[in-house]
Amino acid sequence: MSKPNPAVPWTLAGSRAEGTEGNFMKKCLLVMAIMVTGVTLGVRQAAAQGPAGAGATAAVASSSESSHSYNPIHWLKKEPKKTGDSQDANSDQTKKLNDRLQAQGIVAANSNVKDLCVDFKELADCLAALHASHSLGLDFACVRANATGIKTGVDTSSCRMADTDKPLNLVKTIKLLKPDANAKSVAKDAEILAKEDVRETGA
Repeated sequence: MSKPNPAVPWTLAGSRAEGTEGNFMKKCLLVMAIMVTGVTLGVRQAAAQGPAGAGATAAVASSSESSHSYNPIHWLKKEPKKTGDSQDANSDQTKKLNDRLQAQGIVAANSNVKDLCVDFKELADCLAALHASHSLGLDFACVRANATGIKTGVDTSSCRMADTDKPLNLVKTIKLLKPDANAKSVAKDAEILAKEDVRETGA
């Protein structure tokens, strides 16, 4: 019987060791290749998205600037209210109206339209009441109290007053205070004169 060759086991062992080391190296190379590929793809994707993102940002900024620039609201500049000029104009108109009525003897020299008409909602209604009072010789305090429904702050003890606190129109007021007068005709004439006062003075 022949003796076993002692070199054979060493050869086989070396071959196995080399095979194992080769497989390990292949696996390492494969992993490295996958990692390199992944990194490369990531860089390419970031590069591709970068300009797009920057472009989107620029587009949004451009859109914002464009909407700001072309918005008609921004073209209009609000003019400051000329409160002083408006008040001066009103004062001038009131003075003209006061002088006009004083010249006609409708407003006494020591009175003024502003104070006389304070309880009226509309200036024209007050002017008509003034004209009617002057035409019929009525106490304007009585006419005003009935026409406005405001009876406080004035002496109405000598006045014939309505049974209601609601304001009366000029026709009813005239009928109450001067029953024998042609209330409708007097009221109509007074309203026409009041409109002329407003038109002539710009009040």
